[in-house]
Amino acid sequence: MTPLKLIALDADDLEIVSAHVQDAVIKAGEIQYIPKRESLILPMNRFAWEEAKGVLRQHNERRNSVLHIDRVTSVQSSGIPRGKSAEVLSLLAVTFAASELPAGVIELVFAGGGAIRAHVECIEARLTDFGGAWEASSRPVHKV
Repeated sequence: MTPLKLIALDADDLEIVSAHVQDAVIKAGEIQYIPKRESLILPMNRFAWEEAKGVLRQHNERRNSVLHIDRVTSVQSSGIPRGKSAEVLSLLAVTFAASELPAGVIELVFAGGGAIRAHVECIEARLTDFGGAWEASSRPVHKV
């Protein structure tokens, strides 16, 4: 396993990070916003789409990863269960909407309608694999 390490400094970079975290699962209680450090930290088990090659030869793998967003001035959430720290969330996408460039809002969109909005001074995010990888029992499927 070659650990993935990505850095996002603009909206195009963030789209690449979003593709790599699609279908990651996150426990609601593990999401941390640290105002003094201006950081939003999301430990996750991400589906390694870069390893899921082909239709016939499916290699389904999950990896321990963390998405770390810096320069965060405030965080809002909706549809995220509070007080249910063991609740598992499925991340669908990470987007950016500019306000006064380079500032804007990074939005994390979850299955079931939940979302986290991180107001940022600028885009500064890191996705890092750490620890092990394991075979996933199935490949995520989305109904269109």
